[in-house]
Amino acid sequence: MTDGHASSLETGDAPALPEDVDDVRDALISWYEADHRDFPWRRTDDPYEILVSEVMSQQTQLGRVVEAWEDFLDEWPTAADLAAADRSDVVSFWSGHSLGYNNRAKYLHEAARQVIEEYDGEFPRSPDELSELMGVGPYTANAVASFAFNNGDAVVDTNVKRVLHRAFAEIHNADDPAYEDVANALMPPGESRIWNNAIMELGGVACQKTPKCDEEGCPWREWCYAYQSGDFTAPDVPTQPEFEGSRRQFRGRIVRVLGKHGELHLDELGPRIRVDYTPDGEHGQEWLRGLLRDLSDDGLVDIDDENGQTVASLQQ
Repeated sequence: MTDGHASSLETGDAPALPEDVDDVRDALISWYEADHRDFPWRRTDDPYEILVSEVMSQQTQLGRVVEAWEDFLDEWPTAADLAAADRSDVVSFWSGHSLGYNNRAKYLHEAARQVIEEYDGEFPRSPDELSELMGVGPYTANAVASFAFNNGDAVVDTNVKRVLHRAFAEIHNADDPAYEDVANALMPPGESRIWNNAIMELGGVACQKTPKCDEEGCPWREWCYAYQSGDFTAPDVPTQPEFEGSRRQFRGRIVRVLGKHGELHLDELGPRIRVDYTPDGEHGQEWLRGLLRDLSDDGLVDIDDENGQTVASLQQ
């Protein structure tokens, strides 16, 4: 934040905070409590429901996640229900709702099994323990610990980095910014649930790539380096590769088709996922085998040879 409110952040040391840090914290929390986007997973502290929302949100805009999240919980209301489900049904749901990489569905299914079989149906509560679940990395583990158990560190995602980069002159001008150190020092002790929701909301609503400081009533305008200086540059935001025509798109189509039709030979499967499929063409059997090998490596598809023909089916 601006020089009038904070001293320098020194590499390797605990970051300096604004002298009026309590006012900074209170301003953000009050702004969040007064008005924020009402996503349904923000109304629960059920770790299973929160884990589902976090995994879905990794590839999909939050507004689109709501319907999928509600449908998923209608189908599998608890971790025990998901653990007992057929993997192929879970993967078909994931693909049918266009939720991104299908191996996330596989990992979520395995994580539910771990909770039931290894933790007697009780979710672990700390970020380190949650990281032991299949497919749960440090960010997701910390988010679940924060939002389910109020037991996490500060969440640092792309939106939070943008907020910190703009708010702190020392972050803005650093070659290797200490985002995690600043975020954890700024978070009120024992308040990870509301703090992480609030600062993520700030990044998602007011401090977007094109900032809406006044329009959204950013609570940090009084302290913010970018608002005071007019320099709203921020770290580059990674872009997703084009989806249309990508291998990821066709892998998703394969999963949907096999979920609907069951076991298929290559030349039965190919035309159902690509209109210009020809067995010996550029997008023919060899191209299709490559996609199937990717899906097999992810544990999603079985490939068998029957009477000299390759047959594909969803793993059970």
